[in-house]
Amino acid sequence: MGSQSTTGVGQGGGGGRLEEFVYNDAIVKKFMFATMLWAVVSMSAGVLIALQLVAPTIAELRIGDAQPFAFFSLFYEVEWLTFGRLRPLHTNAAIFAFAGNVIFMGIYYSTQRLCKARMWSDLLSNIHFWGWQMIIVSAAVTLPLGITSGKEYAELEWPIDIAITVIWVVFGLNMLMTMVKRRERHLYVALWFYIATFAVVAVLHVFNSLAVPAGWLKSYSVYAGVQDAQMQWWYGHNAVAFFLTTPFLGLMYYFLPKAAERPVFSYKLSIVHFWSLVFLYIWAGPHHLHYTAMPQWAGTLGMLFSLMLWMPSWGGMINGLMTLRGAWHKVASDPVLKFFMIAVTFYGMSTFEGPMLSVKSVNALSHYTDWTIGHVHGGTLGWNAFLGFGIVYWLMPRLYGTKLWSKPLADWHFWLGTIGIFLYWISMQWAGITQGLMWRAFDDSGALAYPDFVETVTKLFPMYYIRAFGGTLFVVGLLMMVFNLIKTFGTRDKDAAEIVHRAPALQKGYVEPAGYKSNLQNVIGLGQKVDQVTNLSWHRRWEGWPIRFTVFVICAIMVGTLVEALPLFLVKSNIPTISTVKPYTPLELMGRETYIAEGCYNCHSQMIRPMWAETQRYGEYSKPGEFVYDHPFQWGSRRIGPDLHREGGTRGHDWHVRHLEDPRWSSPGSIMPAYKHLLKKDIPYDKIPSRVRVMSILGVPYDEALLVNGGELAIESAREQAAGINAQLIEQGGYQDVEGKQVLALVAYLQRLGTDISATPEEEVAE
Repeated sequence: MGSQSTTGVGQGGGGGRLEEFVYNDAIVKKFMFATMLWAVVSMSAGVLIALQLVAPTIAELRIGDAQPFAFFSLFYEVEWLTFGRLRPLHTNAAIFAFAGNVIFMGIYYSTQRLCKARMWSDLLSNIHFWGWQMIIVSAAVTLPLGITSGKEYAELEWPIDIAITVIWVVFGLNMLMTMVKRRERHLYVALWFYIATFAVVAVLHVFNSLAVPAGWLKSYSVYAGVQDAQMQWWYGHNAVAFFLTTPFLGLMYYFLPKAAERPVFSYKLSIVHFWSLVFLYIWAGPHHLHYTAMPQWAGTLGMLFSLMLWMPSWGGMINGLMTLRGAWHKVASDPVLKFFMIAVTFYGMSTFEGPMLSVKSVNALSHYTDWTIGHVHGGTLGWNAFLGFGIVYWLMPRLYGTKLWSKPLADWHFWLGTIGIFLYWISMQWAGITQGLMWRAFDDSGALAYPDFVETVTKLFPMYYIRAFGGTLFVVGLLMMVFNLIKTFGTRDKDAAEIVHRAPALQKGYVEPAGYKSNLQNVIGLGQKVDQVTNLSWHRRWEGWPIRFTVFVICAIMVGTLVEALPLFLVKSNIPTISTVKPYTPLELMGRETYIAEGCYNCHSQMIRPMWAETQRYGEYSKPGEFVYDHPFQWGSRRIGPDLHREGGTRGHDWHVRHLEDPRWSSPGSIMPAYKHLLKKDIPYDKIPSRVRVMSILGVPYDEALLVNGGELAIESAREQAAGINAQLIEQGGYQDVEGKQVLALVAYLQRLGTDISATPEEEVAE
C-alpha cells in the first residue's frame, strides 16, 4: 500500500489522460522479511565469533573442580566452526545479506513512488529476490566448508561470482527501465545514489573477481601480488563506498524527509555531496596499504583523496541532520526518527574517523589492529543497521495498513542497540591503540618490550569481553524488534485493497519554459520548497536522462581508477622482480590453498612494514618482487596472530605440526583455533595438476614437464616433498602417522615463506 499520488499534471511535465497504476509492494515485503532474517543470522554470527576470541579462557574457567563452560572448546576445535571459516561468513552475511536486502527493500519501495510507476517487470523483481537469496545461501554453505577465493569481502568462488553478476544486472535493468518509463520528469536525489550504486558496484565486482577456474569450486585471481592488492582494496574500500554508503544515502534522502515530514535541507548541497563523493571515493583505496610493498605514491594519493572525502561526507551528514530542523520535538517521541538521527550521526563520525585513519602517521599505529575493526563496525552497525531498522519500522505499518504494535519496545531496541554499538566501538578503539603501542614498544636497552606476540593478545581479553557484551546487547535489541514486527503483522488489515494511483504519462520532447522553477519536494509528496534551482539548469537536464546519468557516473569513477591502476600494470619498474624468488612447488601450492581455505589470512598478515619495531620482531621488511607469484596476495588486514612472512626455517617441522594440533601447547594464552583435522585429511594429490596448469596460464614459470602425461611429474614432486617432511618429523621424534596428510602441505608452505629473498639489491631487476 502507498499514499495517493499528489503529483499533478504539470508536475510531470506532461498532460493529457491520467494513467492508472498500482505499486508492487509484494516485492518490498519479501525483501523486508529477508532483511530481518539475515539481520538475526549475520549479527548472531558476529556475537559467536566475538565469543570465539575469548573461548579458550571461558572453556577453561573452573568452578571448584568443574568446567561448566567446556563446550566453548567447540568454537576452536570443530573444523567448520573455526574463526577463519566463520569470520568471512559473518562479513558476507552482514554486508550482502542484511545490508543488501535493506538496500533492495528501500529501493523497490521508493523508486516506484519517485518515478510514479510500478517496477518495470514483476518477473525481474522476483528473479532478483530469489536469485539474491540463493546467492546468500550458497555463501552460507561454501564459506564454512573452506571454499573461498581468499580475497577479503570477495571470498565467494567463481560460480557464485557469475551468479552475482547476472542477478545484479537483473536488478539494474529493472531499476533503470522503471526510471525510463517513469511519469515524473526529474530524478530525485535518492535516485542518483541508486544509479551510482548499480553502476559502480558492477564495475568493481567484475574487475576484482576476474579469475581463472581450476575446478568447479576453485579459482585463482588473474592478478598477483602488488597488482592484486591494488585491485582488492580498490574493490574493498569502494564496496564500502558504493554498497554501504551511496545506497544508504539514497535511502536517507527519501525516508528521513518522509518520516520527519520536512523537506531536504538543501538541493544544491545534495548535488555537491553526490558528485564530489562519486569522484573522490574511488581514489581512496590505497590508504589501506600504507608502508606495504605498494609504491608509496599510491598510498599518498589515496590518503590525500581520503582527507578530501571529509567535505562531501559531512555535507551529506549536515543535509540529513538539518532536514530534522523544526522536527526535533518529534525525535523524542518517534522511534523511527531516533534511529535515523543516530544513523546519520554515526555516518558523520565514521566518515571523520576513516580519513583520520588514512593519515600515514595514524595508520602506522592503527593498521593491523582492532581499531580498524571498531571503525568498520561503527559504520556498519551505527549507520547501516540503524538506518535499516528505522526504515523497517517506518514501512511496516504502511505496508500492512496498521500501527506499530509497541513504540516502547522500539524505544528499548533503540537504547540497547545504541549502548551496544558504543561499547563495541570504544572497546575496539581501546584495544587497537593498546595493540599498536605494545607492538612498537621498546625497553631501556633498546629491545622489544613485548617480544612474545601472545602478550599483546592476552592483554586485550577485557576489551574482547566488552565487545562480546556490546554485540549481545545489540542482538537482544534486534530480537525485540523481530518480536515487535511479528505482533504488528498480527494486527494487519487483512481486507485492505490495493490503492490505484493516477498520473499523466511523461510527455516526450517536453521543454521547460524559461525561468522555470520546480518545487522538487513535491516529488516525495511533502509539498514544501527548498532552495531554488535557477542556476542549476544543467543538472536539471541530467536528471531527465537516467541512462546518460549512469554513463556520467561511470566516467567519474574511471578517472581515479585508471590513474591509480595503470602505472602498476604498465610500468614494470613499479614492481621490481627478485632473481631468487621462484614459484611455489606443487606441494607448497597445495599448502597455500589449505592456508586460504582455513581463513588464516583473517588473523595473520604476510607483510612486514619497513618500521624498526616490525623488522626487529619479524625480520627483513617485505619487497614487491617477493609476491609476483601470489595469486591471490595474502598480505592480510589484521594481526590476531603474528606476521608470517619470514616464518620459513625459523622453527622445525615438529613444532609447526604440534602448534597446529594444539596452539596452546606452544603459546599458552593463544586464541588460535586447533587444526587437528589437518592431521587426518589426505592431501588431494589428484587436484595438483589443475592447480599448476592454471598458474602456468597466469604466467607463473613452471617447467612444462610438470604438466605432461596428466601432470604425473607434478604429483610425484609433491609426494616426494611430503615424504621428505614426514621423514624429518619422525627423525625429530614427532609424528608417525601423518604421511600424506594435509598438515604436511601446510607445513611445506609455511616453511617456504620468506626463504627465497637471498638476493642483494644489485640482483633486483626490473623486467
